[in-house]
Amino acid sequence: MDTVASYGAAMATGDLEGVRAVLAEDAVWHQPGANVLRGPRRPGRDPCPPRPLHGAQRGPFALATDNVAPAGDLVVTTIRFSAQRPGVEPLDQHGADIFNVEDGLIRKIWLISEDQAAEDGFWNAA
Repeated sequence: MDTVASYGAAMATGDLEGVRAVLAEDAVWHQPGANVLRGPRRPGRDPCPPRPLHGAQRGPFALATDNVAPAGDLVVTTIRFSAQRPGVEPLDQHGADIFNVEDGLIRKIWLISEDQAAEDGFWNAA
């Protein structure tokens, strides 16, 4: 659970080096939806373009962890995230992130949003 807490703290402050420090070399991100960030991606320790860096390139991005529930090598967090981009309706919603943690590193992350259509529209806007 410390690994996920470190990830959450790094995400909350935009500390990409802190995010990289807790990701396995072969980390896989699972992003649902029909947007430019979708799919299982295998960026390893480079979280680009998942939410934090992508948002920082286009406008403010914030993520706060509300609750954490461990279950063996899985950890589920409930989150609130927001993002802004010029000319696009701001994104502000809750979600759940599920982490597979092994040997103190995050191996897989599943990102789930409460309004996937709104998130798709936000990230896909030109």
